[in-house]
Amino acid sequence: MAHTQCGKKILRQIIKDGSSLCSTNSITQPLLYSGHGIRYRRLEVILTTSIEKLGKAGETVKVAPGYFRNHLMPKMLAVPNIEKFAYLVREQRKIYQTKEVEEVKVAPKTEEDKMKEYQTAATRLDNALLVLRRFITTGNDLHEPVAKDELVSEVARQLCIRIEPENLHLPSPLSTLGEFEVPLRLPKSIPLPEGKVQSTLNVKIRRK
Repeated sequence: MAHTQCGKKILRQIIKDGSSLCSTNSITQPLLYSGHGIRYRRLEVILTTSIEKLGKAGETVKVAPGYFRNHLMPKMLAVPNIEKFAYLVREQRKIYQTKEVEEVKVAPKTEEDKMKEYQTAATRLDNALLVLRRFITTGNDLHEPVAKDELVSEVARQLCIRIEPENLHLPSPLSTLGEFEVPLRLPKSIPLPEGKVQSTLNVKIRRK
């Protein structure tokens, strides 16, 4: 009988202690941790590096304590979400972060667009004047003749138009001062300038 009464007293005391635990802050009660399951707690951390399926650098995310302790923290992939660490991460990102480049999708050019570009380039070539300067020897003879490759590079430099050597009909280099009309060999699909039977590149060689 005495044992029964003693057991009842112990049971009442446990119930009383349990009710008092429920009224206090659960964070300070280890007993409630075991009741609720400490493994389900999540920690707020600040990522220092972008991690796939977790977040980008600088973001605050919630992770399991074990994942932070065993993986993120040893590799410095994340820091606890407290003010001093948040301040350091913000300042580091201002200095070291690379500017995100906005992805610009360029629509593929159609044949019509390409033809318009070719026509515009052909018109510019026909209306432009390519000027080169050269030293002379005697009379109007150039010290160094102007070859086809140099004309191609000068067209790219002065007119910002890219042509190939085969687009120029220049049987022999230009060897004297003066103005020249160098015939252009362009695709037949590009219409000729109005009033002309052939597209030409105007070249002027001046004394240096």
